[in-house]
Amino acid sequence: MRRSIVVGIALLAVAVLFIGGPSLLFSPSTDEITPEETDEPEPEIVTLEDSESGFWPYLNAREHHEQRSPLNVVVRGDLDRIVSLLATHGDGDWEETDHDHFEADELLELPNNESTTGMDPETDPTEADNTTADAIRPIEPTAIPWSDADGATRYAYLEPGPDDDAFWTTETLQLEDGEYYGYRYHIRAYESPNPDDQWVVMQTHSEHFDWFTLRHRVDGVEQAQARLEADLMEIPGVDIQEDVQRIYLDNSGPSDADGWATKIDLTAMALVPIALSLATKRRRKAHSEPGGILQRAGGEIDAYLTDSDQERLRAVADRLEARHLVLAATILTVILGVRIVGVALDRTAGFLTVHMIAALLYPVIAVGLPVATYAIANGLERRVDAAVAASVSLAVAIWLDYSLLGVDVIPIDVIVQRALVVVALGFIAGGAANRATRGSRLNDMLLVGVSLWGLVLVGTLFGYL
Repeated sequence: MRRSIVVGIALLAVAVLFIGGPSLLFSPSTDEITPEETDEPEPEIVTLEDSESGFWPYLNAREHHEQRSPLNVVVRGDLDRIVSLLATHGDGDWEETDHDHFEADELLELPNNESTTGMDPETDPTEADNTTADAIRPIEPTAIPWSDADGATRYAYLEPGPDDDAFWTTETLQLEDGEYYGYRYHIRAYESPNPDDQWVVMQTHSEHFDWFTLRHRVDGVEQAQARLEADLMEIPGVDIQEDVQRIYLDNSGPSDADGWATKIDLTAMALVPIALSLATKRRRKAHSEPGGILQRAGGEIDAYLTDSDQERLRAVADRLEARHLVLAATILTVILGVRIVGVALDRTAGFLTVHMIAALLYPVIAVGLPVATYAIANGLERRVDAAVAASVSLAVAIWLDYSLLGVDVIPIDVIVQRALVVVALGFIAGGAANRATRGSRLNDMLLVGVSLWGLVLVGTLFGYL
C-alpha cells in the first residue's frame, strides 16, 4: 500500500509538471477564452452604408439573443462570386461543406450557467443540406452524441429592412480549409435577406479535433480572421486602401475576439468562374528547433547539478531497459498514429463517414492504449519505473500532437482531463509491473488505474469533463 501511495504521488507530480505546468505557462487564462455570462440583450442591428438590411453581430446555437459567437468578417458582393474568388486566389484551399458531422465544443460558446470547465454548448441539430456538389466537403465539427447529430447549425439574426421584421436563419453555406481530423479554419456565411444589398457576413475561427473527447475544439477567431482577410486581399483587383477596412461591431469578449470585423468590398470586381478544389490541404508549416539547442540546454543543466544529483541520474539511467523504450514508442505511436490515420482516412476513404472513422479509431485510444501499456509494462520489474515511463510518454505524446497541430490555446477542462488520463495510464502500467503482480494481478494500482481511465473517458463522452 505504501508503494502505491509513492507511485500515486509520482504520477501526480508528472501530471502537474508535464500537463499543468506548460498549460498554465503557455495557454491563455480562462478569462481570455470564456465569454461573460449576460442576460439576453436587446439586439442592436448593424447596417452597412447604402444598405437597408442588417444583422446582429453574434451567432447562437439556439434562437436567443445571447452574446456567444461573434461575427468577424463582412464582404460586400455576391456570395457565389466570393466563394469562387476564395477558391481561385490566395493561399487557402477553401471548400464548401456538406457531409454529416457532430456538434463542436467551442471556446466561443458556453451555455447559460456552465462553468469554465464545462465546454459543451447547447445545440439544436438540424439536417444538413445535401444539395451541394460532390466536390464540397464538411467543416462542421464533431461532438457527442454521435448518433443523434446528422448536422448542426448556428443561427444568425437578420433584418431585411426597417419596415420588415427581423428573423433567425441558418447559415447559407460553410467553408473549410484544413483537415477534419486535424487542424482547420472554418467559415459560416450568411447572405443578406435583401438581394439588392449584396453583403455576406461571416464567422470564422480555427479549430482542431480532440481524439480524447471526440470533439472539435475551437482555438480562437483572431488567427482565422487574419487568414481569411489575407486571402481576400490576395484577390486581383482588390484595392487595399479603398476596399479593405476594419469596422467596430462591439462584439468582443468570447475567445480572443476584439470586437473589430474585417470589411472588404468586392462589388466592383468582375465575376470569376467557380472552380472549387477537390482536395483539402493543410499548409501549416511545422517549426522545429535545431538539435543543438537541446545539447546546449543539457550542458547548462549539468552545470547546476551536484555530484550526488548526477549520481542519482546515472542510477536512473542504469535502470532503463529496452522495454521502457518499447513502452514509450508504443504510446507515442498510438496517439500520433490515430491522428495521422484519421486524416488519411478522411482524405482517401470517401465511403466512410466521419462517424465511421471515429468508431474505428477511438477504440484504439480508449481500449488499445491501456491494453498495450499493460502488456508491455508486465515485463518490467519496478512499479515506479513503469508508471513514470508510461505517464511521461503519454504527456510527451499529447504535447507533440498539439505541437504538430499548432494548437496554443488549451481550456481548463482539457488540462484537467489530460492530467487524469496521464495519471490513470501510469497506474495501469505500475499495476502491471512484476513487483505489483506478485500477490495478485488484480492489485490496487491496476484497479485504480482502470477505474480512473474508464470514469474519465465515460465522463468526458457524457459531458461531465
